[in-house]
Parts: sequence; structure tokens; C-alpha cells
Amino acid sequence: MKTRIISAVVLLPLLIYFVVSGGLWLKAGIGVLGLLGMYEFYQAFSKENIGLHIIGYAFAVFYMIFIEQVINGDNYFNIFVSLFLVVLLVYTVVRHDRTNALEGMTGFFGFFYAFFLLSHIYLIREYTYGKLFIWLVFIAAFGCDTGAYFAGITLGKHKLIPSLSPKKTIEGSIGGIITATLLALLYGIFIRRYYALEGVNILLLCGLTGFFGSFLAQIGDLAASAMKRLTGIKDFGKLIPGHGGVLDRFDSVILTAPAVYYSMLFLIEAQPY
Repeated sequence: MKTRIISAVVLLPLLIYFVVSGGLWLKAGIGVLGLLGMYEFYQAFSKENIGLHIIGYAFAVFYMIFIEQVINGDNYFNIFVSLFLVVLLVYTVVRHDRTNALEGMTGFFGFFYAFFLLSHIYLIREYTYGKLFIWLVFIAAFGCDTGAYFAGITLGKHKLIPSLSPKKTIEGSIGGIITATLLALLYGIFIRRYYALEGVNILLLCGLTGFFGSFLAQIGDLAASAMKRLTGIKDFGKLIPGHGGVLDRFDSVILTAPAVYYSMLFLIEAQPY
């Protein structure tokens, strides 16, 4: 526990710095985190297939450099996904003696799980009012973790999914969702009091993202546990002392960030970028 706390104290200022800075600094930071996450994923599922890894990293770098154009272009994202898949299929055919279709799909999924979903942090920050609403990602994810922990140790009696995570309880899960939703609403009250934002129902956005974001944060955590059980590993990595790797620390954020971003798309009457 002591090591986890020390790591959090050291990393928290870095997280705040990159998020507050936005722009190129945040793009670079998310890019590095995403590549590290992909590395951890590939090491878990296809450790020896270096060629497949290189293809995944190359497309990830391209995606992050041109993320605004890829996301907002007419058909750029469709072209990107199609080209990525075609290249992986070509590779599995050319190197059929050393790889297979399953590993090719692993290369495809590794990018979308570890990199694409995480990149929504940058998309939120660069969207209208993103400087304010970016914090909902961490309020929902980390607020849920904290609420679930304390609710679990004080009230937990019924196991949630013991085959995936023996310590998680239904009471802890509910406590996490309630905690994250309340924190998000409190943050919404703060925003509404000090900032005049046009074209957005602040409390509705904060409440929805707090509720659904915390639910998805738990799904992300459990999904990561399922992957680790499948591959027989305890942690995806050892980069962060006391926490594991990037995917271990950000497994809840990976699904919470898209929830916040797409909620903003629907609930904010403005155009991105």
C-alpha cells in the first residue's frame, strides 16, 4: 500500500501537468502511454511476433500524429481502419509460417484497446469546454475505485464476479457508482457556479458521465482481469511500482474516457476543434 501511495503522489503532478497543458504535450504524453500499453498487451498475447508489433506501433504513431484529421475527416477513419486491417492480413499471409490469423487479430485489437480508447483523453481535452470536462474522466474512474474500495471493506458481503476478481463485491460496486456520480455532480455544481457555459446542461452531462463512466470503469477493470487470467499473468507490466503497468493503472480510464467524450458530442451544442 505504501508503494502505491508514493507512486500516486509522484505521478499525480505529471498527470495534472499534461492534462492542463493540452495540445502537443498531451498528445505526446497520451501517445507514449498508448504505445507502452500496446507493448504490454502484445507481450501478454503475442510476445514473439515482433513484425506484427511493429505494424501496430507504426499505425498507432500515424493515428496520433494526425488524430484530428483521422477523427473529423469525412472517411479518413474508415480508410485508416481498413488499411490497418489489410496490412495485418497481408502480413499474416506473407509470414504464415511464423504467425496466424489469431495473432493478426491480436495486433488489431491491441491498438484499439490500449491506444485508440485511451486517445479519447486527448479528444476530450481539445473539444469545446474540454479544459473543464476532462476531469470527469478521472473523477468517474478513480472516484469509483475509491468508493468501491471503502464500500467493499465496510459493507461488502456478496461477491460480484469471484472467478475474475475474488475481492470485488456487489456492495462495493454500487458504492463506487454512487461515489463517482455524487463527485461528478458536485464538480458540475462547481462548474455551473464559476463558469458560464452556453449550449450545455452541465449537471446532466456530469451526472450521466459520473454514472455510466463509473459503471464502465468497473467493466474495464474486470475485462483487464479476464485478459490477465487468460494469459496467466499477474500484471501487464511493472512500470509503475505498486500498480503494475500502464494497462493495470488505466484499465478503468480506458472505457471511461470514451464515455465522457461521446456524451460531450451528444450534449454540447458546439463543434469540435
